[in-house]
Amino acid sequence: MQRRYVTVDVFTERVFGGNPLAVVLDAEGLTSAQMQAIATEFNYSETTFVLPPQFPEHSARVRIFTPRTEVPFAGHPNVGTAVVFARERGDRRPPLDRIVFEEAAGLVPIRLVSEQSKTVGAEFMAPQSLAFGSVVSAADVAECLSLAASDINLVSHSPQVLSVGLPFAIAELVSRDALRRAKPNLATHERVLTPIGTDAIFCYCRAAPHELHARMFAPLDSIVEDPATGSAAAATISRLASLQSARDGDVSWRIEQGVDMGRPSLIRGRTERSNGTVTAVHIGGQVVPVMSGVLDVPEF
Repeated sequence: MQRRYVTVDVFTERVFGGNPLAVVLDAEGLTSAQMQAIATEFNYSETTFVLPPQFPEHSARVRIFTPRTEVPFAGHPNVGTAVVFARERGDRRPPLDRIVFEEAAGLVPIRLVSEQSKTVGAEFMAPQSLAFGSVVSAADVAECLSLAASDINLVSHSPQVLSVGLPFAIAELVSRDALRRAKPNLATHERVLTPIGTDAIFCYCRAAPHELHARMFAPLDSIVEDPATGSAAAATISRLASLQSARDGDVSWRIEQGVDMGRPSLIRGRTERSNGTVTAVHIGGQVVPVMSGVLDVPEF
């Protein structure tokens, strides 16, 4: 059984930056076990599988796997898969400008970005409104990150599990230096995060009111550090936008991630707020193709 694949780097303008993604095309007929084995083989933070949509008005059904498990939604897989999907179809018909993916977390509308008739990026809208999970103590978050409790900034919000389709423990740090010093403590991740429904922590500090530096660690899922995490960025800026006293309207955000691990990434976010409530959050960025080939998939 053979299936085509494409790999791309997401949230970057250059090869070997951003977050790598493998996109398996024509995935119909693959079992869940085969998909998981392929994702484990690539060993990227996520691998996506493109399937025919369940409803003809949508573009495709997309399943997303980490090296360990399937997830209902993720950020950079949507951006990267959208660009690959559009480029594949663009060879045969007029270029697309908007698509909709069916995913376990819900429908994901995506706006495509083109330059000189070539799709170079995408912006998705998160499939779910911001959901709040357990609050985590500063001491526990600090231990997860091998930091001191004084490195956790509690002024804006307490560390907490947040989700717009995929849950993360999210915490603000006091400085760029604290962010640089952070490193995951596997035993504490397992003790603190697993019981509250996540295996990942997204930490950030502010560079300006709407500019963040960030890192994400998920060592329990074989992802010691992720270069760019769109789903966590979406939940974070949705939370920050809800806390701001500014008037309603759209706010643009800039999130830099991956710098401390040598894969600089730029995530661009946008929040919409009406009557004091965040009504939508969008995440986008550029995508660079890296490799393509054919998988030989054994039956099992």
